[in-house]
Amino acid sequence: MKFIINLFTILFCTGAVFAQQTISGKVTDAKKNPIEGANIYLEGTYDGASSDANGNFSFETTEEGLQTLVISMLSYEPHYEAGDVSFFKEINITLVESVNSLSGVTLTAGTFEAGDNSKVSVLKPLDIVTTAGAAGDFVAALQTLPGTTTVNEDGRLFVRGGTANETQVFIDGLRVFQPFNATANNTPTRGRFSPFLFKGISFSTGGYSAEYGQALSSVLLLNTTDVPLQEKTDISIMSVGGGLGHTEIWGDQSLSINTSYVNLAPYEALIPSTQGVNWKSPYESIAGEGVFRSKGEKSMFKLYTGFNHANLDIEQEDINFDDFVRFSLKNNNLYFNASYKYYFKNDWSLTSGASIAWDTNDIGIEADRVDSKETSSHIKFKARKNFSNRYDLSFGAEYFNTNYNETYTDLNNDSFFSGYNDGLWAAFAESDIFLSNKFAMKLGLRATQSSLLDEFNLSPRISLAYKPGKDGQFSLAYGDFYQRPLTEVVKFDQNVQMEKATHYILNYQYIKNGKTFRTELYYKDYDQLVKFDTNLPQFNSNYSNTGNGYAQGVDVFWRDSKSIENLDYWASYSYLDTERDYRNFPERATPNFAPKHNFSLVTKYWVDKLRSQVGLSYSYGSGRPYNNPNTPGFLQEKTRSYNNLSFNWAYLIDQQKILYFSVSNLLGINNISNYQYADTPNMDGVYNRRAITPPADSFFFVGFFWTISKDRKSNQLDNL
Repeated sequence: MKFIINLFTILFCTGAVFAQQTISGKVTDAKKNPIEGANIYLEGTYDGASSDANGNFSFETTEEGLQTLVISMLSYEPHYEAGDVSFFKEINITLVESVNSLSGVTLTAGTFEAGDNSKVSVLKPLDIVTTAGAAGDFVAALQTLPGTTTVNEDGRLFVRGGTANETQVFIDGLRVFQPFNATANNTPTRGRFSPFLFKGISFSTGGYSAEYGQALSSVLLLNTTDVPLQEKTDISIMSVGGGLGHTEIWGDQSLSINTSYVNLAPYEALIPSTQGVNWKSPYESIAGEGVFRSKGEKSMFKLYTGFNHANLDIEQEDINFDDFVRFSLKNNNLYFNASYKYYFKNDWSLTSGASIAWDTNDIGIEADRVDSKETSSHIKFKARKNFSNRYDLSFGAEYFNTNYNETYTDLNNDSFFSGYNDGLWAAFAESDIFLSNKFAMKLGLRATQSSLLDEFNLSPRISLAYKPGKDGQFSLAYGDFYQRPLTEVVKFDQNVQMEKATHYILNYQYIKNGKTFRTELYYKDYDQLVKFDTNLPQFNSNYSNTGNGYAQGVDVFWRDSKSIENLDYWASYSYLDTERDYRNFPERATPNFAPKHNFSLVTKYWVDKLRSQVGLSYSYGSGRPYNNPNTPGFLQEKTRSYNNLSFNWAYLIDQQKILYFSVSNLLGINNISNYQYADTPNMDGVYNRRAITPPADSFFFVGFFWTISKDRKSNQLDNL
């Protein structure tokens, strides 16, 4: 009996020995370099080993049949081999580098990010509030970035040789149809929005995503805050008005409101305008904004609304009249925006939203009246699928509708009507493809169909990025962009076509230890620009799309917040070479809004002993072209250069209160933006002229900001 037991034991052990198999091979990367320390094992077992310095591995297993061999290594994609165990011998495994969202390549060509959580940020949201000369206006802060041009008599964004109307603004991905306050001619405007309600900004100077359209030059994306950190009340008292804001939180829901009142009458009484204007009734506005948020386990709903009422009555000098020309304006603007985003379990997400705006203007020009009403809406759906950390796909559709009506009544009480109704459909698809930590691409296509113009367009978009080292990367971008002609044209003639621009961009960016360096080369080709044969668009003008042009140049940006203790500064420079033949131009020329050189320097220094932040901002623009009818040629002369030195001082009274003081154009430089010439020559055959100098080029601002937080943890020092 003992012999039989021993025999069975020997046979069992022998069978076990014969059942063992050896699994072996070598692990390398894409360049055939051996990988040491990779983990190799059979899935669901304890059988495995690690690769040695030469990438080789070997281990034994008693498993049989179909198995899955797993090879994993930090910073590489997991690799799987499925098959019969007997085939896992001397196999060669090539691991692919995984894409790291923190240190990998990013697609940045043409885009400036401004967000606390963005690794490619060049500005933070609070920079908009604390930049000298900006006075809380996001557009004024963005004008310190390269690619923008300071047009001091306008106040809107002029980007890389494009007009202000070539830049579109979106809130939470939805179109804002009238993003700027209404104002008088040659008087700069401001944005309608408070920066305190937004968590971040993405500002594209070209080559932007296929998700957005109807902008030849640029898009500005404003993203409202998802979840506020605390309940608080903000009170501000300023030399030109005041404001009140409050945030309330209950569970996963919150509401933030912000109201403001502005009246320039006290300021004008203290510092009267001396630049060819008389205020009959200085600018006055009442504005309010609100954001409601409801956060679910896998969803986010936001409702944003803004209201603005503004009125002014001003008399402005005109060289063709002995008396000043009177201009009055009453503007009412109401905007709603709702968005909903849901995250599914299988890495799908769905975003939907809609916006609608009502805008009315009651304008008086001497005895003439202009009444306009515009109702605009935007509906959008977008789906996105993350297939892996290397590949995602987004696609969607949207619809824009604009209904515009205008009535012009002259001094004889005769009325003339104009207007239009446009429906524009668009569909888009876009994919981010990360081939490695060093190379990525974005491929997109946008299609649009306008009912007003009866026109269909396809717009391809592509961006490439290559990261040769840890801290720097190169990017390329190309795209076609279409935009409907302006309201001033299509209200009279709907037989025109979409205007077109094609962008080419080469970008390099370097970020390390609190320092950011960016430079971009770009070329923008304009085609199908609208031309007309009168001084201004009117009902009897002849319109065509025979205009064209180009813009090319280089942008440079540098920011450093670490080299000098308590000092944060950035510098921007732009070189712009542009010409265009559009509107009533008799020939191709550089337009008045496009100086060749632009430079800005922003500094912020914290003085601990004084509990203060002191800031200086300097802006320079070379002379702008203007047309002199007394000399041959068109737009051949230049104004003198633009210079503006602004100062701000913020004193931290305590953790809840800030006293803020700022002066724009500290040196009081009389900047000339253009010249107006008489319609007819004098007796000597010379056309007389007057300089155009914006009345608000110099501005004095004093504010007191008080934050009251329920938990008393609000720290105004963080705002500095």
